[in-house]
Amino acid sequence: MSMPPADAARTRLAPLAEEDSLSLGERAYRRLRDSIVQGALPPGRKISERSLATALGISAQPVREALRRLEQDGMVVTLPRRGTVVAEVGAAQLAELGRIRAALEGVAAALAAERLATADLAALNAILARMKAGTEARDTEALDVANEEFHALIHRATANQFLIRSVGSLRAYDHLGRHRAVGSTPRDLPKALREHQGIVAALKRRDPALAEARMRQHILRSLVTNGVLPAPPRTRNGR
Repeated sequence: MSMPPADAARTRLAPLAEEDSLSLGERAYRRLRDSIVQGALPPGRKISERSLATALGISAQPVREALRRLEQDGMVVTLPRRGTVVAEVGAAQLAELGRIRAALEGVAAALAAERLATADLAALNAILARMKAGTEARDTEALDVANEEFHALIHRATANQFLIRSVGSLRAYDHLGRHRAVGSTPRDLPKALREHQGIVAALKRRDPALAEARMRQHILRSLVTNGVLPAPPRTRNGR
């Protein structure tokens, strides 16, 4: 089966906005990562620096930087006689990466419990209020935004750049898993809210072990909900 030519990417990618404050390399990386997650650049698609640079309206250098990072993330691969192509990411790999992300998110929560500033806790409370309103309104778009801010704040509070980069790379696979799955139903939303509230309560107590356990449990549960991980076996009492 022949794949579409690399130049087909021109019709799928919008040029980068000039006013964006991020570096060109970072912006190209995020745009290409999101295009892979959303299927605009599907698995097996051959891509080239030149065609991507033309599509994004930038030079080849930041695209080269972005592709290097995507290859480190495992989202693109370089194959003999084919060049750079979008990687095939199967269900088993998504499950493995999901478990790794759950562990790292737990470590991030533990570190944050020790390092969060008072202003950070206030910001988390404000995000929880938005999550509560979004849950009551069943506004999944608002909840997605609040969820991203919630985790990003915890990541920043760790002040550990290696951890922040590692979790950031893995979150792309989380988005890929959610994009492929049916996703949460309205009845799952209150459960997610309670989990976020429990994480914040552990952070307020400055309890690293509890924060880590609650965060890890939350991530694993969300992976099950989104079909990335299988549901755990029921115990004898049906729980």
